[in-house]
Amino acid sequence: MAVLLCLVNYILRGLRWRDWMNLYQRPMAWGQALRIYLAGYTFTPTPGNLGEAVRGLMIDKQPLTPLQSLGIFGAERVADLLALLILSVPGLFWLVGVYLPLLPPYWLGLGMALAALLMVAIWQLLPKCLLRIHWLKESWLCLQIRPGRWLALTIPAWAAQGLALWLLCQQQAIPIDPMLTIGLYAMAMVGGALSMLPAGLGGTEALLTGFLMASGVGLGVAMTITVVVRLLTLWLAVALGAFFLLYSAAIRKEIRLL
Repeated sequence: MAVLLCLVNYILRGLRWRDWMNLYQRPMAWGQALRIYLAGYTFTPTPGNLGEAVRGLMIDKQPLTPLQSLGIFGAERVADLLALLILSVPGLFWLVGVYLPLLPPYWLGLGMALAALLMVAIWQLLPKCLLRIHWLKESWLCLQIRPGRWLALTIPAWAAQGLALWLLCQQQAIPIDPMLTIGLYAMAMVGGALSMLPAGLGGTEALLTGFLMASGVGLGVAMTITVVVRLLTLWLAVALGAFFLLYSAAIRKEIRLL
């Protein structure tokens, strides 16, 4: 079941990529789009997942320009980050409940003030920054098209992987709420992404293990669950990507490697 939930994540995000390809007049059957999208996961273990930006360049017929391919890649990252931040809310409330009583009262006011300033800065500066850099401008164009649809695809996609983590916790008889598990997974993914390490390696694992331990899970069990989760949510995708890369290039002849 956990594997199937991870596959749901890949399929939903693949359909989102297909929608953005349609924006650039590159219509594809859903099967072809999913094969090419999955093939791009071969390059996920790169800093900031930047290797995934080659998806649009690999298409044998009518490949995207580098600017367009980077634009879709940027839209994917922004959409993923937004969905993960939304899903992080239960985890953030849990985190505040656990650690807030340990902090001096003035830290709460300082934290709220900094959060308010950060939100105002993002609201004022993000659109301007996106429009100043050419490939980010392409990303902004993608995000403006049917935002309700790409958000409706992205949130369930990441929630599915959070539920995969919950199933593994249930297998170990860990009494944890599914929404909290999704929140903890989302926070670990955001932290790993902000580290800019290849596929968040190291940062995501450390955070997820720490969150599980803070929720009452022993170190050994927390590390075991984290390893299995990363095998399913990262390395399964890389393995599928390598398979579909070779299949699409050698048999379907729909992508080119050089």
